[in-house]
Amino acid sequence: MAIDDKFELLSTGDLNVTGRLVDASNATLYATATDGEQSMTCIYKPIAGERPLWDFPDGALAYREYAAYLLSNALGFNLVPLTILRDGPYGFGMVQEWIDIDESINLGSYFSSDSPKLRSMALFDAIINNTDRKIGHLLPTPTGELFGCDHGVTFHSENKLRTVLWQWAGDPLKHSEIEILQNARRLIDQEIDLSAYLTATELSALSLRIERLISDGQMPTPNPDWPAVPWPAF
Repeated sequence: MAIDDKFELLSTGDLNVTGRLVDASNATLYATATDGEQSMTCIYKPIAGERPLWDFPDGALAYREYAAYLLSNALGFNLVPLTILRDGPYGFGMVQEWIDIDESINLGSYFSSDSPKLRSMALFDAIINNTDRKIGHLLPTPTGELFGCDHGVTFHSENKLRTVLWQWAGDPLKHSEIEILQNARRLIDQEIDLSAYLTATELSALSLRIERLISDGQMPTPNPDWPAVPWPAF
């Protein structure tokens, strides 16, 4: 199904909840978007099911998921599954395309490999200040793509990067990565408007993180004042 057709189906199709991912801390519902004979599986996270967090504003996680999707696409990472914001049977929230992963890949060893796709994910996480990149949030597909899920706790104004992808910590940035960051700086200043989803302070911090990555010229290293790896790591 073409991306435009998927977008239309997720946006306007009937959303039917058929299950729940019980390990998730917030309401994460397994659903199907249906319009006539067309249907697709998706994840639906209603804002009403978000658990309050001490360091993030209430009712903001769905918007951060959507902002991560917009930025991933704009910068050419294409690491976040198709994501929209819409109303559903349990209220307004985030709806995201379900990704079937390659079951032959052992995530327990894959996450620490030197895969270029994982390195792109690590750089993307540094940009969005992802504080919860677990192993289980990595979604390698049978066709060789890599997606990541669960981007609700991102874009904080403080340095809260917490990830399992530290294998390139301190390595010099490649020329292509510097170009991505320079493009990110231009797009955020001139073309991408994330103000409906993030606060002014968070947007300012986003620009400062990009500037710092460019000036440092290296992949990020752990913040000594913040846990480097999420718990549980998977």
